[in-house]
Amino acid sequence: MQSVSPPASRSSQQETPSDRKQRVLTHGTASTTRPIADAVVLKDGDLFLVTQPDGRLPRGTEHGFGLYYHDCRYVRQYEFRIQGALPSPLGGGAADGFRGTIQLTNPELHSDGREDIPRDTLGIAWHRTLDRQGPTLRDEISFRNWGHTTVELPLEFRFAAGFEDVFQIRGSLEERLGTQEPPEWRGNTLYVLYHGLDGRDRRLTVKLPEDLIPSGDLTAAGTIRLPPRGDRQLSLSLKLSEETRENDRGHSGVSRMSPPWPGPIARVTSDSLALNEILHRSFQDLQLLQSTLRGQSFIASGIPWFAALFGRDSLVAALQLLPYSSAIARETLRLLASYQGDRVDRWRDEEPGKILHELRVGEMAATGEIPQSPYYGTVDATPLFLMVLARYVAWTGDLALFDELRDHVRLALEWIDRYGDSDGDGYVEYSSASEHGLINQGWKDSGDAMVDQRGRIAEPPIALVEVQAYVYAAKLGVAELYERRNDRHTAERLRREASELKTRFNRDFWLDELGCYALALEARKQPLRVVSSNPGHALWCGIADPEKARLVVRRLMADDMYSGWGIRTLSADSARYSPIGYHLGTVWPHDNGLAAAGFRRYGFDAEARRIAEDIAAAALNFEHARLPELFAGYSRQRSTALIRYPVACHPQAWAAGTIPFLVERLLGLEPEALDRRLKVVRPTLPNFVHQLEIEGLRVGQATTHLRLRRDGDPAGPVEVEVVATEGELNVSVEQV
Repeated sequence: MQSVSPPASRSSQQETPSDRKQRVLTHGTASTTRPIADAVVLKDGDLFLVTQPDGRLPRGTEHGFGLYYHDCRYVRQYEFRIQGALPSPLGGGAADGFRGTIQLTNPELHSDGREDIPRDTLGIAWHRTLDRQGPTLRDEISFRNWGHTTVELPLEFRFAAGFEDVFQIRGSLEERLGTQEPPEWRGNTLYVLYHGLDGRDRRLTVKLPEDLIPSGDLTAAGTIRLPPRGDRQLSLSLKLSEETRENDRGHSGVSRMSPPWPGPIARVTSDSLALNEILHRSFQDLQLLQSTLRGQSFIASGIPWFAALFGRDSLVAALQLLPYSSAIARETLRLLASYQGDRVDRWRDEEPGKILHELRVGEMAATGEIPQSPYYGTVDATPLFLMVLARYVAWTGDLALFDELRDHVRLALEWIDRYGDSDGDGYVEYSSASEHGLINQGWKDSGDAMVDQRGRIAEPPIALVEVQAYVYAAKLGVAELYERRNDRHTAERLRREASELKTRFNRDFWLDELGCYALALEARKQPLRVVSSNPGHALWCGIADPEKARLVVRRLMADDMYSGWGIRTLSADSARYSPIGYHLGTVWPHDNGLAAAGFRRYGFDAEARRIAEDIAAAALNFEHARLPELFAGYSRQRSTALIRYPVACHPQAWAAGTIPFLVERLLGLEPEALDRRLKVVRPTLPNFVHQLEIEGLRVGQATTHLRLRRDGDPAGPVEVEVVATEGELNVSVEQV
């Protein structure tokens, strides 16, 4: 196989590899200094807006607020002042995916020669709409005078164009790559043009109402007069464009609204208003994060830092959504297959058969400043690709997709056995070859995530506990698909390999003194001796021996691991523990969802219910019941308030998918579409839910409507009623 060098770029010509390495940036280490935990987020297609709670994009660059398109922050400042003062926020936010309203009022205003305006005299509504066609941000700002005298309001609007690649904002590169033309006013319209080093011209066009006139390079001013009870509306638009200089064509939108789900979606309702609210927000966020590429839909990872295709994240979100809408999984699998690695490229950590980690479309990726074009530095996306395919077929019975992707399946299996297991010890491990790649390549991919109990950083190559479990589940899952296509030889081989892996795994990863599996095997096959949340994924995949699974459940629910809001990523007794360390003690909703699924698999229903109840309670602590990427691991007993993680993505894909996934796992839905059967195994409900219905649940070509009820004790039996079924489907309930 050939080794490919990074494409020529300005930085690659001027910097040495050691210089490049200083700009390596991993997840969780963004250089922004301002928190975004309470940001208001709007998104329509690839256009998204992240603002402060008062709707502003503040002055300066040390924040992540802005108007973004295709990995570029076009606008970094946008605010208005009344008589030199900022309006006071009252509340509001995103009404739905692409629209929102911020309610504001005035502070006390003083001006020479004018009567003072008492505070709270004005009602100001900042209505915002994103439109992917254009793409454009359309604003209407309404002013109403609730006072008894006429007021004159001197207004000033301030703008600043950024044209910064998202990796610049996060600290990978300080200087701008291309050149920006001086801003130009033509009447009431402001034009700012940026010539990118990638051959694209990016333009910001700000159109103002007649009430405002230019007052500086990037400012406009005007005065409006409001009689008592009078009102006035100002309409502004910020249009973005991206054109390739050679052919003067840019990216075009697909549709006006947020993209519809590609296919029907099952509907869940319950007698719990809280659960209904969380589920509504979850599905809305998943739809909000939906994007398209190469004609296929996928769920982007999260806003603002990861609004892109991520192998691991998009696959997990597709898996979480499978019972409700299988089409996202189908299209995500096709899309990732189209980018499957086909060569050895050390710059991008690419290898034949490997599924990508991250794909960026901005200036830095196009010019080779970063390897995300795409970048393949993930050790788990490849087995997850196989797991999702197997689960997709279980829900849909669509063996035609397996036939279509069969060569990609073969290449993925070959990557696992050859490149993933480069030393032939039977374990998939990683050690990045890219100078600008991720140091850690599992889901805990921050640079300091892999530690032992004493705090020592692990030495690569590193074989993660959960990755071996994914490989086990992947081989068992696709073995079934091969057998259905009468390739019994391959099916038997994969099952044998999975069985051998399970035996090795339970021997080499188990640590009696911790009562848990090791986080990983590091260099020289030494176990990384620390208690972490990762073994919960091993239970989800079924690789754990039953007795060891029982001990893992006990260990993960102990006080040093369980915060009261969920399982921490790392034991509070370890040297590196921090309740606000990105992967060193925080709580991740999706991590807890997978662990709860593992608990259910081994019969620990009460513990799974507790996780579901506590994650749901956490969701209600956030605006609009929106679960963020992660939150702090402080003890619930010691702090009544849930503490936010300052720069967590929200919405974020697998966080949004957690509660729908937990509902499916608590209901015990086990689809066998190829046999036209649905099993409901040991159904259980959270203690705040007594009745739940799921309509339009599709298994193969049939749909069913289930109603589940329980009385009294949450641990008691749940009655399952098959309300209606369309098509050929046998629904069976197994209570033991």
